[in-house]
Amino acid sequence: MDLPLFPLNTVLYPGSHLDLRIFEPRYLDMVRDCMRAQTGFGVCLIIGGQEVGTPAIPAAMGTEAHIVDFCSLPDGLLGITVQGRTRFRASQVRALDSGLIVARPERIPAEAPRPVPAQYGVLVTILERLADQDDAELVRADKASYDDAGWVGFRLADRLPVSLLERQQVLETEDPIARLDLLAHWLPRFQKE
Repeated sequence: MDLPLFPLNTVLYPGSHLDLRIFEPRYLDMVRDCMRAQTGFGVCLIIGGQEVGTPAIPAAMGTEAHIVDFCSLPDGLLGITVQGRTRFRASQVRALDSGLIVARPERIPAEAPRPVPAQYGVLVTILERLADQDDAELVRADKASYDDAGWVGFRLADRLPVSLLERQQVLETEDPIARLDLLAHWLPRFQKE
């Protein structure tokens, strides 16, 4: 079954939330269809083209997003909040006459929880400090999540000022411990002298 794709200049991780403004007819129709069928759509990083206008070229891996809230924005546009669920690899990507891109998804099974190795404890400490600064998502999180390497990696990647290609690299990394290693490697860039 085809999955509609929403190429964006962002990367969505499993468990993450994203607010979107919907105004193009192809995406309004997509949102309507997803809400009626209670299905999701794929969020993929744009690797060629633009968010608006002609169909963009999406990255081959993305995250299936499910609509968790919607509203009418002050400017009259539709606002939706989505939550990332399952990562997928896209094949047989094509554009429909409407300009909507669809693909055949190969869903990647959810990762089993794995403890955060001691050498990556600093990454957990960073998330705990962000929670202390009233990061609502981190405050609401179950304390057990802070010892799940997959959860820690995706939450930290959401918050570090890394490039879009680095964010995509985190998404595509299959092993949660390898993800932590990437983040730990990039961390010195963000420390003050």
